[in-house]
Order: sequence, then structure tokens, then C-alpha cells
Amino acid sequence: MPSRFVVVGLVVALVALAGVAARLAFDSSIDATIRGEAETRVGKTPSYIAVSTTRLPNGLEVRYVVPPDEIVSGGPPKDGIPSIDSPVFVSAKEAESFMNPDDMVIGLYYKGVARAYPHKILVWHEIVNDVVAGDPIAVTYCPLCYTSIAFLRVIDGEPVEFGVSGRLFNSNLVMYDRRTDTLWSQQWGIAILGPLAGTELKMIQVDVMRWSTWRELHPDTEVLSPETGYSRPYGDDPYAAYLYYTSDDIWFPIKNRDDRLHPKTLVYGIILGPEAKAYHAETLYAERVVNDEFAGRAIVIFSPMEGLVRAYERRLGGSVLEFEWRDGKIVDKQTGSEWNVYGEAVAGPLEGRKLKEIVIFPGFWFSWAAFFPDIPLYGGGGG
Repeated sequence: MPSRFVVVGLVVALVALAGVAARLAFDSSIDATIRGEAETRVGKTPSYIAVSTTRLPNGLEVRYVVPPDEIVSGGPPKDGIPSIDSPVFVSAKEAESFMNPDDMVIGLYYKGVARAYPHKILVWHEIVNDVVAGDPIAVTYCPLCYTSIAFLRVIDGEPVEFGVSGRLFNSNLVMYDRRTDTLWSQQWGIAILGPLAGTELKMIQVDVMRWSTWRELHPDTEVLSPETGYSRPYGDDPYAAYLYYTSDDIWFPIKNRDDRLHPKTLVYGIILGPEAKAYHAETLYAERVVNDEFAGRAIVIFSPMEGLVRAYERRLGGSVLEFEWRDGKIVDKQTGSEWNVYGEAVAGPLEGRKLKEIVIFPGFWFSWAAFFPDIPLYGGGGG
């Protein structure tokens, strides 16, 4: 009987071979579009995103933010990595049959509903089209970049489903929407090629932490079941078999490489308009509270435990608050009010007040640096 390593390796190899034909077909069609004698104009949607529109001789147009030749095949064809479109959830107690304490999960706490999406399932699917508290939400995971992001999957007021395109940009998941076939960058949350190019999705805060920690924080959580309708070796990680998560190898092209950190160092990042900033994860965990200024805003990051990280604007009314970790609590220096990790004052003069949230999410350093060259870095030797 072949070893687990051989079995997983064969799966990866077969999937890669299956994608070759799809890649050639995709590339040839894009080349034909781009190489046509065409008029090109540039617009912006929103103001900081440049959208190029090329008119073809037959009158058709193609819109893009990213030049199509920079969107490369990742091996599998379109939907070769199947999204989960009818997710089944079980209770935390029922999940004991397939979850281990150290299993990593993407945790979503949204409008009073707690759900956990295990990495060992998402590594084989990458997208879950879910409905949480009545809202259509896509929970996404790119194993190559370790980026975990949730989006409100609503376009022009209507819910849409997302699938895995089989393409990558900067080695990162490229999704497609099943209404218009537009391609979307997961890291940016922006449509990069197709009719909706330049459109942004609303990001929703998630946590990435061990199952034991998530369950302790949310004992009533629901858990994505391995009963997905697909036969996959959940628990076997094809990337881990090649030591991908710890090596300095980057398997697919990226536009920028930055050697300030090991490429697979975990950082958290925030995106404010056209700018982004990265925060070394271990530094956040050690400091617990970070007051910062970035992109013209006063911000604060709370990280009272590993995997639980939140960012907020620290301007409240006409004042800018400064926070500190004092005797195991988050306290603002101006009033001495106590705050929880969710940006709510729970005691003191400001009790009941709430800070404006900024979505912050984790990913490998190489991915943040690829999408945002010269990105400012806090911690890890970066200041």
C-alpha cells in the first residue's frame, strides 16, 4: 500500500496535469483579446483602483485591473477545487468525532451566530458559500498564502455564489462569481478581470485559531461538517506533505519579494483604501495592545491571546484615545475605562461606547509584500 505522502503527492500531481489543458485554453483566449487591435482607456472604480477597458474589433470590451497575463494557472481547472455551496453544520459536541484540539479553524462570529470552518476541510475547497444570520457570506481560504477572509457575497443588492477559478494572482486564490464569470482577487477583495472589474466586496472579520480556543470562546459554535458531498481525505494536507508552510519556497509567480521576514512568517494586515500595513503576529501577541498611526488614521490593535486579533479606529467623538494592557485588561489612558476585544467599553466613564472596527486578517508575509510593495511593517524587526 502506498504511503500517505505518495497518495497525497499523486493527488496533487494529477490535479496539476488536469489543469494544463485548461490553462492553455484560458491563456490563448486572453491573448487573443489582449493582442487585438484595440483602443484602451483607463477609468477608476473606486477612485484609487485603475480599471483598463480594451475595445475589440468586434465591438466587445474586456475590463481588467490586473493584466490578464499576470493571472496564471494554479493547476486545477475551473471548479477543479469545488466550493462548498450547501454547507452542513454540526454542534461542537458532535464535532468531537472529527476535530482535534490543535486543528486550526476559521472562526466567524456574526450577528450572534458563531461558526467554525476547519482548515482541514477548507484546504480542499477554499470557498464556502454560506448564509449566516440571514446574510449571504463567502468564507474563503488560500492555503498558498494562509489568507482567511470572509466577504458579504452581495453584488448590486443580489446574492451571488463564488467558485474557485483555478487561477492565481501573486500566488493567491482567484475566485470567480457565478453570475458574470468575473475573476476576483481574494487578498484584495476586488474584481480584477471581467465585467465587474474594479468592484470591491465588503470584508467581514474572522479569526484563525486552534479549535480548542475557539470552542472555549464560543461553546455554542456550529462547525462545518466533513459531510460535504465530496470524497476528500480531510485531515491530509497536500501542502504540508511538501513542507510548504515552513520552507522559503513560493510555488507561483509574485510581482514583488521582500526579504525583511521569512516569506512564510505570519503577519496580520489591514487595508485602508490603496494602502496597507502589516503587523508581525508574534509581536502583536506579545504586546497585546498596539497604538498606531496609519493612512491618516489613529488606530489600535487588540490581541489578548494568540489568534484573537482586532483593529479599530481610536478616535471617539472629538478625542483620540490611547490604550494599554493593564493588569490583564484593555484600558484607555484618558478615562480609565475598560474595553473588551470587540471594541466595546464595558466599565468606566465610557461604558456602552463602541469603537469603529477595521478588518484585520492573517496571511504569509510574502503575500502581503507581493500585493503591497514596500508595505510598512510593525514588529519582527520592522519597527
